[in-house]
Amino acid sequence: MNRNGNTYTVLYAAIMVVLVAAILASVAMALKPQQVRNIEVEKKQSILASVNIASTPADAEKIYAEKIVNEYVVNVSGEKVEGDAFNTDLKREYAKPVEEMHLPVFECQTEQGIKYVLPLRGAGLWGPIWGFVALDEDMNTIYGANFDHQGETPGLGAEISTPVFEKQFIGKKLFDNKGQLVSIIVAKVGQDAPADHKVDGISGGTITSKGLEQMLLDDFARYEEFLKKKKS
Repeated sequence: MNRNGNTYTVLYAAIMVVLVAAILASVAMALKPQQVRNIEVEKKQSILASVNIASTPADAEKIYAEKIVNEYVVNVSGEKVEGDAFNTDLKREYAKPVEEMHLPVFECQTEQGIKYVLPLRGAGLWGPIWGFVALDEDMNTIYGANFDHQGETPGLGAEISTPVFEKQFIGKKLFDNKGQLVSIIVAKVGQDAPADHKVDGISGGTITSKGLEQMLLDDFARYEEFLKKKKS
């Protein structure tokens, strides 16, 4: 075959494309188990962070196994149902009719007793936001919170994932004195709101702040019956 001809060039290019694609596919398949494990470890770190337990990728699995003493799934009626709490995908669950949703719950043993960790998912300015909120045994008082995002603006909406913002949630209440769900108000400067339910929003990150506020209200409403039954 004439190496200077077009046919040779096209065949050579085609063979190289196939070879490179095969190599990349093989590498991706080889790395996938580690990638999945890294995602699982990161999730365990986030759950532990919501109960104010520090961990690293090296020790997160060990600490998680020691501290998370129970995990299960409930429906919007607050009843336990079959399911894998850790691997439940909230994006998929929230696409279902309300009565078919499965909601994960994690119980963590701390020095202050059992804390109940609820995962949350919502929408920010540029993409999804999510997090975990830990509640005291009264099923009303927030013990800790951990939030994250896909693409919020650094220095603005992305501040929801900083300790300074997250620590505001400690001690805040979900229900008022009449037992009505109020959730948490992520307030703008000068906005009046009950102190037990108010945290300061992100300056310059109003849309992300309000997205997080809506996420909290929507998701706590889904867990409301579970919280009331567990409390009684």
